[in-house]
Amino acid sequence: MTTEARISPADQIASIQSAAEGWSPQSTLTWAFEMFGNRVAISSAFGAEGMVIIDIASRLRANFRLFTIDTEFLFPETYNLMDRIEGKYGIAIEKVYSVLSPEEQERTHGDALWSRDPDLCCNLRKVEPLRRKLGELDAWITSIRRDQTSVRSAAQRVEWDAKFGLIKINPIVDWTTKQVWRYIHDHDVPYNQLHNRDYPSIGCMHCTRAVRPGEDPRAGRWPGFAKTECGLHLIEPAPAARAASASQAE
Repeated sequence: MTTEARISPADQIASIQSAAEGWSPQSTLTWAFEMFGNRVAISSAFGAEGMVIIDIASRLRANFRLFTIDTEFLFPETYNLMDRIEGKYGIAIEKVYSVLSPEEQERTHGDALWSRDPDLCCNLRKVEPLRRKLGELDAWITSIRRDQTSVRSAAQRVEWDAKFGLIKINPIVDWTTKQVWRYIHDHDVPYNQLHNRDYPSIGCMHCTRAVRPGEDPRAGRWPGFAKTECGLHLIEPAPAARAASASQAE
């Protein structure tokens, strides 16, 4: 009796990556919805790119899942946009929170953790809540683009996320900022009003400022720190690669 070899999800995704690079955002989202049904969800912080994904998805499927990591430190404009999204698209945003309230975090880690250890603050309020949420899913959809940061430059349209152990889908990974805003204006898509006040990238109130003329679009995130990512999209090697690296280091 022969045992049929089982193909891992990572290998399955690798087999279609080349073809997926030629897909449009609409084709990518259609494939995701048909392949994973209710086990795939859009993750969004409601930046300009995220709003494009939400609008495209709304034209393909009425009942798509949308979630956000609510750090409880977001701008009032961001919360206002959430209300507008739910009203315009007729969906309920699934809000995911840290296991620690802001008050519990302060008691445990001291006042203004973000000003002393922003990596730990992001891990508590963003990364771990995301890890819990992704445990419910087979795939997640993001709005990252390759030209946003060096970390994201190697992102694929469809890829295996070794950090969280599921499939990651990036429908507009190859878009430019101009394409994003052209879509928003052409389709009358709602967006965060902070974008009109020199906030090209918007996170928590404590760690985001307006960008000055000539600065990088992400210069307003974590000012004063050599940090450009909250940790959600940091790429980690697959377990086998990590084991090999550890062995070489011994």
